[in-house]
Amino acid sequence: MTIPRATMRLQFHQDFTFSDAIAILPYLDALNISHVYASPILKARAGSAHGYDVVDPTQINPELGGEQGFCDLVHALRARSLGIIVDIVPNHMAVGGDDNAWWLDLLQNGRESRYAKYFDIDWNVMDGKILAPFLGGPYSETIRRGDVALTLDAARGGFEVEYYQHRFPIRQDDFDDIERRSLAAFDPTSEKGVHHLHELLEKQHYRLAWWKTANDAINWRRFFDINELAALRQDDDDVFAATHGKIFELYARGLIDGVRIDHVDGLSDPGAYCRKLRAGFEALAPRRPQHCPARAYIVVEKILGADEGLPRDWACDGTTGYDFMDEVSRFLHASSGGRSLADFWQAISGRPADFSHEEDVARRDILMRSFSAQFDGLIGALSQGAAGELGSRDVTGPAIRRVMIEILAHLRVYRTYARVGAASPADDHHLSHAVTASLRSCLPADKEVLLWVAAWLGGAEMPGDPQRRADAIRKFQQLSAPLAAKAVEDTAFYRHGALLSRLDVGFDAMRFASDKDAFHRQMKDRLAFFPHGMLATATHDHKRGEDSRARLAVLSEVPEIWQHTLRTWLRDAAPLFTQLEGRATPSAGDAAILFQAVVGAWPLDLVWSDRRGCADYCARLAIWQRKALREAKLRTDWSVPNEAYETAARDFLLAIFQDAWREKIAAFVDRISAAGAAKGLVQTLLKLTCPGVPDLYQGTEFWDFSLVDPDNRRPVDYAARVAALAQANAPADLAQTWRDGRIKQSLIARSLAARRRLPDLFEKGDYAEIDIGGPNGQGVFAFARQFNDAAALIVGARFSRSLLDRDRIGFAAAELAGLELGLPRSFLTGRLENVFTGLPVAISGRTVSGEQLLDRLPVALLVSDSRGD
Repeated sequence: MTIPRATMRLQFHQDFTFSDAIAILPYLDALNISHVYASPILKARAGSAHGYDVVDPTQINPELGGEQGFCDLVHALRARSLGIIVDIVPNHMAVGGDDNAWWLDLLQNGRESRYAKYFDIDWNVMDGKILAPFLGGPYSETIRRGDVALTLDAARGGFEVEYYQHRFPIRQDDFDDIERRSLAAFDPTSEKGVHHLHELLEKQHYRLAWWKTANDAINWRRFFDINELAALRQDDDDVFAATHGKIFELYARGLIDGVRIDHVDGLSDPGAYCRKLRAGFEALAPRRPQHCPARAYIVVEKILGADEGLPRDWACDGTTGYDFMDEVSRFLHASSGGRSLADFWQAISGRPADFSHEEDVARRDILMRSFSAQFDGLIGALSQGAAGELGSRDVTGPAIRRVMIEILAHLRVYRTYARVGAASPADDHHLSHAVTASLRSCLPADKEVLLWVAAWLGGAEMPGDPQRRADAIRKFQQLSAPLAAKAVEDTAFYRHGALLSRLDVGFDAMRFASDKDAFHRQMKDRLAFFPHGMLATATHDHKRGEDSRARLAVLSEVPEIWQHTLRTWLRDAAPLFTQLEGRATPSAGDAAILFQAVVGAWPLDLVWSDRRGCADYCARLAIWQRKALREAKLRTDWSVPNEAYETAARDFLLAIFQDAWREKIAAFVDRISAAGAAKGLVQTLLKLTCPGVPDLYQGTEFWDFSLVDPDNRRPVDYAARVAALAQANAPADLAQTWRDGRIKQSLIARSLAARRRLPDLFEKGDYAEIDIGGPNGQGVFAFARQFNDAAALIVGARFSRSLLDRDRIGFAAAELAGLELGLPRSFLTGRLENVFTGLPVAISGRTVSGEQLLDRLPVALLVSDSRGD
């Protein structure tokens, strides 16, 4: 099978290894998964919980089982005709510490190192040195405290500076001098020793520094603002070969079937990189074992902005599904609640009602906080370009700085992809939007400079040194992408609280909801352009679980109920706030976000009177709360934590988990739980039947009310899932016990069984929306998939307000009265089977009654593989 039928993402680490995955393969097979979708498998930093901090891309991580363990896993997969896709990390690798041989060689040999070109370093600043911002305090204090020590590493055969887990090799040119003086001369317990050690360090190819200096002074590109992750230059053929050799080897041996490319927008030219990767796999295809698919499956982790499509010339199969996650979320939200919830949020928090304003502020804030050094590099490149041309000699650096702040604040995509002399209509559209907004916000005297800068960055033909323009464009593109990620997902999403279900990775928070016509158009576009892209609704990066988002989406249908409830809670909680610096703490906005998070993630099996269970839930929320407050960067942050504020916020959380408060919160959760579960099943069915490859995140076969990582990476109870699936109950038979999550698992297994039986139908089948009549027709959707003699009819309830205060997830007969589905002429009529009930559904004429489809469940999947009469 070239294209996966359905994937499951597994997070590998030292407590869940390749052998652990082998043990659950029978379960994955029974669930009808076709491919394991593995987190990074190459050697990462010891103890890594995620694998994105690779230190050696030439070997498989020994903590996961090493090469033999991986081969054993693949052998077990192949025995069941299953495949495997692996996550790769081309943008960066882990540095610091003492485990990255390439980085250590670079530190020792500087520009003369064979690895000097591997990392994205600006050698034109700091006199050709590399900033090493790994010290926990100011340089002078760290030296005098004796935390930095010169040692002899016999194993490596050289001298090095030791600082906790970090090692900094000494130049070989200094070995003789050290041996003449001996190590004692560099002992920082004496002032003379401090002087000698400092003198020695000043000769090195690196400059040790306090980690806080990095944002302002770093001269190498990082992954976002993380000092321990250094960016790689994949545009260099040698770097590409060195970092991909193992992956290509695994592919040629038939040990992997494809890859997921992490953070593709961090690369200098993502399109060229993807095409190069595709070409590499194609060249190796003839060497693969005969039983292995000859074409590699390639998807990219790409965040798509508003009206942005994945470029079709990248030679990849699509994205990893964040865009689909957003599309489904918008589809399940009621547009009528958007304005009301936003205005209410502004009233109680004092923050902007419109997310766009929050994003603008966050972009400016994060640009100065985390990327000032990278920004200075961009301004320097543009200033040099301006000074080198007759027509732009009077364009000054300060003016360029001012207009670039505006452009970066108003850009609404991660990045552009222009090259010198190769502008694109898509780039023009997005850059034009940023320029138009910037013309309104910039100084009137800067408008001409703004237009000049935009023209330079847009790639169109114009005078100027091509190399200088290329350098400036690259710096702009590789700054705008991490800035967007940190400012939007890791800052503004934690400052805005109108409705948390519309704030997740890849979401366009300025679009609250979409109608049926828009959703159907998006699905048709998927089928036309990227029919094999992933369909995700939960990931290792999500802010909150898929079913938590579905539950909170119910509030968009009943904003008045939520507003009354939250207003009452905030009023009644007044005695629980701490007075800190004359202000009630936490802020009303932080308290409101907390209440919403508690409601959204409350486990369905948690009873308010269960003190131990509630204490465990509260502990999970406390970890989330600290991260949320620090990511928001309003009253505390990661670099300078405000312990008093964080303590007051935690005390507030503990206070609302006292008995009386737990009871009232749980009562509200009960009001919306059935409606939320119904939306959760609809969301799941859409993922399993829309054009694309369904991707399940580990453990989400049961209800997923997880919080942001590390909460969403907790161990999965596979034994419970195996036992539940073995009972082989139909979803309809589990409708009365929907709270335990087995109904969701059954829906997944049966839907994927249909895909397994009719792969061409769901991979290639046409997509046609279905007209729905009746008084409640607007709240229901339906579409058909058809391919040759096979057909499927998918039906679901978008809105579930009528399920409030109920303990059932199906609809009453009166709510379905008159609901009729008008089938298109091309649809294959005759006898179909409802996959979720196991019962046949006879279709006569061109209409189907909704009453026979949605009375027990909020979803229906009818499948036939033979043409009716």
